Amino acid sequence: MQAKDAITREATDSRQSMRAYLAALQDAGDLVTISQPVSPDYEIAACLAEADSGPALHFSQVKGASGVRGMPVVGNLLNSLPRFALGLSSATNTLQAALIAAIEQPLPHRLVSSAPCQQDIIAEPSLVDELPIPRFFEKEAGPYITAGAIIAKDRLGGHANLSIARLMPLGGNRAFVGIAPNHHLAMLARAAHGRGEKLDIAVSIGNHPAVLVAACLYLGLGDDELPIAGSLLGEPLEVVRCIQSDLVVPAHCECVLEGTLDAGEPFTEGPVSEFHGMYEDYGAGIVASFSSLTRRRDAIFQVILPGYHPEHCLLGGVAIAAGLHRAIRNAVQCVCAVAVGVGGAGRLHAVVALRTPRAGEARKAMFAVWAAVNLIKQVIVVDDDIDPWNTQQVEWATATRVKPDRDFVIIPAVRADRSEPLEQAGTVTKFGIDATRCPGDRPDWDLARPPEAALKRARQILCENQLV
Repeated sequence: MQAKDAITREATDSRQSMRAYLAALQDAGDLVTISQPVSPDYEIAACLAEADSGPALHFSQVKGASGVRGMPVVGNLLNSLPRFALGLSSATNTLQAALIAAIEQPLPHRLVSSAPCQQDIIAEPSLVDELPIPRFFEKEAGPYITAGAIIAKDRLGGHANLSIARLMPLGGNRAFVGIAPNHHLAMLARAAHGRGEKLDIAVSIGNHPAVLVAACLYLGLGDDELPIAGSLLGEPLEVVRCIQSDLVVPAHCECVLEGTLDAGEPFTEGPVSEFHGMYEDYGAGIVASFSSLTRRRDAIFQVILPGYHPEHCLLGGVAIAAGLHRAIRNAVQCVCAVAVGVGGAGRLHAVVALRTPRAGEARKAMFAVWAAVNLIKQVIVVDDDIDPWNTQQVEWATATRVKPDRDFVIIPAVRADRSEPLEQAGTVTKFGIDATRCPGDRPDWDLARPPEAALKRARQILCENQLV
């Protein structure tokens, strides 16, 4: 079965699979198959980087040590807001509301007895031999699995977690897992280690966008993200129990690595690319060992191009923005939208739109953002006539509505996240801009426009000439 045919076939079987989304991209003309043989050592990454704002790429001929491997690779699937909207059956202007609704009304998953992702079972898998894992950037120590959604659950407390982290194979069935110490997965691993145990994990690869977005959400410890994926789908997510643990994984994913995470086995990763586009060296991290690999017989391997590239930035940014919207509205009820876009690497800059804010509410919104997500360094607050995701509109608002001596907020020496590119001695300066209208600044704020009747007629004329 060719991968292209498999995509079409699976789309008719389950709308919960990555293949259903690939079929939708194919129908929209947004999926391109690369038929030339490509090496997983940098060539896949280079193609994805050169086309990082273009169509999704499907590599049908991936070179291996003994020729061409059988497992194709796909990437650049979610590199724009319209792609997220397509994947979540939404529109760009309702996407954030859909995410918030899913967080607040999760759907319990549905357990099934068998699943496509368990058609083949490989015991004690050699990761680099069984999977076409790419090398991305020249200073990194090895290849990385970058699209793995990691499922874990604390045996005693019952805290569940779905998250994304990079995995670098270390030889055989072992891999380094790149998670920050304050990551919920790291906390669960340390708790297990404190009891003299290893933490059971499952890494699901090749997921529907709903699962990937849910895995990127910033929720509280113990808040299970997996049911949120079902709410995003509009139906309970079908899951299957792992073959060697009680964990459940998305039934319609492509591959699953089952194993354990050992917080007592440190490994020093070396330089690694970060969302801001440069390298960081975080020192020692945690190692996982995998006892089995289950997969579809015609599995497709998904990659997310790491570093400063749209898909990597937006996966974080779209999820963080939805969480920030919820956090800000507890402090400032007039919030109507939040953006965390590619310009700020999907982590560092936020734009908040407020509806008719009262005096002081723009600053209150800034502090609510900084309190909710430590990574955010810059916050711009705009009125609701500005689309916070539209960088040109935001820049226009700062150009026409801001008096720097009045509207800039600078907070020095704030605790920084370890991935902040300008962190020094654990701190960084936070920066806010109030770009909302101040009534006393101008006698009126009316925009220069033709009359509405003329605009309506113009739209009709342009439509008849197929220009709009």
